Amino acid sequence: MINFEYIRTSSAKAAVDAKAKNASAAFIAGGTNLVDLMKKGVTAPQRLIDINALPLKDIRSDAKGLSIGALVPNSVAAENNVVVTKYPLLAMALNAGASAQLRNMATVGGNIMQRTRCPYFYDITMPCNKRQPQSGCGALAGYNRMHAIFGASDKCIAVNPSDMCVALAALNATVMVSGVKGEKKIPFADFHRLPGDTPELDNNLQAGDLITSIHIPANRFNKACYLKVRDRLSYAFALVSVAVALEVTDGIIKSASIAMGGVAHKPWRLTEVEKYLIGKTTAVSVFKDAAGIALAGAKTYQHNEFKVKLGKSAIVEALMKATV
Repeated sequence: MINFEYIRTSSAKAAVDAKAKNASAAFIAGGTNLVDLMKKGVTAPQRLIDINALPLKDIRSDAKGLSIGALVPNSVAAENNVVVTKYPLLAMALNAGASAQLRNMATVGGNIMQRTRCPYFYDITMPCNKRQPQSGCGALAGYNRMHAIFGASDKCIAVNPSDMCVALAALNATVMVSGVKGEKKIPFADFHRLPGDTPELDNNLQAGDLITSIHIPANRFNKACYLKVRDRLSYAFALVSVAVALEVTDGIIKSASIAMGGVAHKPWRLTEVEKYLIGKTTAVSVFKDAAGIALAGAKTYQHNEFKVKLGKSAIVEALMKATV
């Protein structure tokens, strides 16, 4: 780990200004991802800007929806009464992530910014276009069991590791940002990027941008399930995950919002499946057809062909669990 400058700020404007003045600076709150990356030499910010003193720890709800401050710990958000009762999908996803100790430290804003856990990204002796542009992608011809089956490119096939983000995608969240040019809102569907030719860019934030909160609009979903399939029950990233939010009346699906994790560089929204499900009954045969639609465009690599079958099964199981 290289030497770095450490400063603390007490306002969003001061934090934004400090980062805008130094391209290699990084915000730090819980540090559960950033510190690991620094220890392994994956990233080396010259300045750390501690934002823990900023007033971004509130959870507020009203008729329009739910607002969660960027510095709210994952564990606090997961246990909040409004989240549990009105937005249970988010609580399920948060509780599926990492370990209890990490959830106590990790923040909502940091979770959104979480970087891939691709082993080629973490191993600085291996080529990785995300870590070092134009160096190549070691995963393409390497051990790619955990990697993408949607939205990948010949530059990168890594996946987004977050559980929380999959739920936020399904819940149509908005990321609230403070930047050099003032406040702005980024729909969650547009926040993370697919790799394309620039896999080093995880998201669409601009230089100096600071996440201040997320907003989840009020909804009529009355059925929800977050299903995470992983190699072991504790502290493992998803092979495949499915976030399901449905509005069901008398056994008929009135509206649906579904996203997958562990399959793409960003949470993967299943819009065609959502359209198909509207007006359908909550029958297993319907769910199997929906799963077929979801995985129709998948592109696999040498070691992750199993994700297609696993993904279909996970979608069916998540829909069944949601509608029990």
